[in-house]
Amino acid sequence: MHMADALISPPVGGFMWAASAAAIGISVKKISGGKLDEKKIPMMGIMGAFVFAGQMINFTIPGTGSSGHICGGLLLAALLGPAGALIVLASVLLIQCLFFADGGLLAYGCNVFNMGVTSAVLGYLLIYKPMVGKTLTKARISIASVAACVVGLQIGAFLVVVETLISGVTELPLGAFLVAMQPIHLAIGFVEGLITAAVLSFVHQARPEIIETSIAGEKIAPSVSLKKILITFGVLAAVIAGGLSIFASAYPDGLEWSLEKTAGTSELEQEGPAWRAAADVVEKTAVLPDYAFKNGSETSETAGTVTAGLVGSIITVILACGIGFVINGLRRKKISEHHT
Repeated sequence: MHMADALISPPVGGFMWAASAAAIGISVKKISGGKLDEKKIPMMGIMGAFVFAGQMINFTIPGTGSSGHICGGLLLAALLGPAGALIVLASVLLIQCLFFADGGLLAYGCNVFNMGVTSAVLGYLLIYKPMVGKTLTKARISIASVAACVVGLQIGAFLVVVETLISGVTELPLGAFLVAMQPIHLAIGFVEGLITAAVLSFVHQARPEIIETSIAGEKIAPSVSLKKILITFGVLAAVIAGGLSIFASAYPDGLEWSLEKTAGTSELEQEGPAWRAAADVVEKTAVLPDYAFKNGSETSETAGTVTAGLVGSIITVILACGIGFVINGLRRKKISEHHT
């Protein structure tokens, strides 16, 4: 559901940049104020890489000619809390945009809000957390995961339509676009919910403290080791990004499919200084555009996908962990200055 720059106007793009920046700023303030669990900083990087890799695998929606991929916001929120989850997902989307030209730079604020705030914040706080309750069971985790993923993705899909309509830079009919977007993302949200439920059920069985402390807003006890979980998801991220990603569905994703159904093409373009400036930045920074080698041949397509998956996962680990350590360092410095 990564929006391209051609769907939105500069004012809408700027407004959504500001809205997402405010949401990220609030998240940083929350975890820098003592909500950051130091033991979960490595998990920010590893789970960020896992979500990055997971988003590379589009799964086919039977009978539609469309595909979808996980957003990962709810999964991250269940493990890191909504504030940490939004920061990690924003990092993933930034890496996808700048290094792989996946999602426009002008539309970055839209993508963070539509995929991050809707699932990691709204879906988690309004649906998942109340449904799971204080007594965690596999059944509650599964039901809450599916419900929250479906609701979060429905809100995100609706916002894509609204942002496109308000921008007024396309001639997409609102009704037709909405009718295409909502049902296909209902199916995608259901599949993501099942995947999220399976992952969270595994984590709860292997190390329940991770999910329990996120629900309670507490920190994991120093005696609890996360080593096995980190290794497990680190290996899974590498396997998915460096191997399974080449088997991703070739069908267009839900947004592209909806555009083709409505406009007859998903390759929309806009002319203007803002769109050109955004495109120029991405063109200079994207080392593997569309997760492939520049000017690569068809025979190198697989190698490009594998390389992009592994490189992107590594960058995600570095960026997400780096942000966590910086925030923690600033928090420690603030505490030290307060005591002196």
